Parts: sequence; C-alpha cells; structure tokens
Amino acid sequence: MVNTWADLLLKYWQFTEMAEMVAPYKDLPPSTSLASMDLSLQRALAAEPGMKVGFVAFPGTPFTSAHHYGIFMRGDQVLTSRLYQPVLVDVQTAQVTDNRDLPWYLTAPLISQPLHFGGYGGQLMKLLWALLDIETITALVGDGWWDAASAVALGAPAVVGIYFGWMRV
Repeated sequence: MVNTWADLLLKYWQFTEMAEMVAPYKDLPPSTSLASMDLSLQRALAAEPGMKVGFVAFPGTPFTSAHHYGIFMRGDQVLTSRLYQPVLVDVQTAQVTDNRDLPWYLTAPLISQPLHFGGYGGQLMKLLWALLDIETITALVGDGWWDAASAVALGAPAVVGIYFGWMRV
C-alpha cells in the first residue's frame, strides 16, 4: 500500500510544489551553459547545513526543470535519512533559487516505508512482523482448514466449506 500511491503522490508534487518552485523560469529559453557541479553542490550544502546529498537530478528530468540542478538533500539520522529536501540550483549561475521541505503527503510514505519493510528495529522487528503475519494467516485461513483437519483426524469425512466473510456456504 505504501508504494502503491508513491507515483501518484510524486506526480501531484511535481504539478503543484515543483511547478511553483520553477515558475520564474517557465518562459525562459533552455540554458546554453552549465555552472560547475562542484560549486552547485557546495552551495546546496551551505543552504542546508547538517544534511548531505541524497541524489542530483540534472536539468530537464522530472525532478527539476531545464534551468536547474535538483539537488535532493537528506539527513544523517535514522529518521531524517529517509526524508529528502529539494534544493534547486540555477544551472548557469550556481545560485540556490529555492529550497523547501517536502509536503506531508510525501513525508508520511517516506517515513512509513521502513516500518512496512522492517527497516526500523533490526531483526527483532522483523521477527515480530513475521509472528504477526503468521497470526494473521492463521486467523484468515484457520477456521476451514482446522475444521477439515479435525474432522479427518477424528475419522469423519472431511467437509470443507467455502467462506464468504464470516459465513460458511
């Protein structure tokens, strides 16, 4: 469920927040020269102290515009390492033009992904999830399966019903 909505949420962010961030460059012709990537990275790091570079989106890709490097910063702690912060740097001047936090609707899935996939808590959390999975499977499949197994064990013919929700047919 976490990853199912990711593409839609990302598209929404691109059409709202990202569009707002690059709006001043909307009608300008594409850049003909590129500023130094090292200088752009230094300025992005200066704009977001305490963060490190997560990834860089080059001009013309979906994560930026034709006029920007999209430098996505992330924290260095367990929680903040999952959160990205976009920093847009002008490709001609290497000046930071915009930086802002991701909206809540992107932050929530990024934080919850490790809960879903067992990234927080190490092996103990994975064991807990495995036990809960087994319990869920047992609860969902249990009635018909255990009834049939009990009947066969007692020598009675196995009667396996089809379940629709809580009702046996």
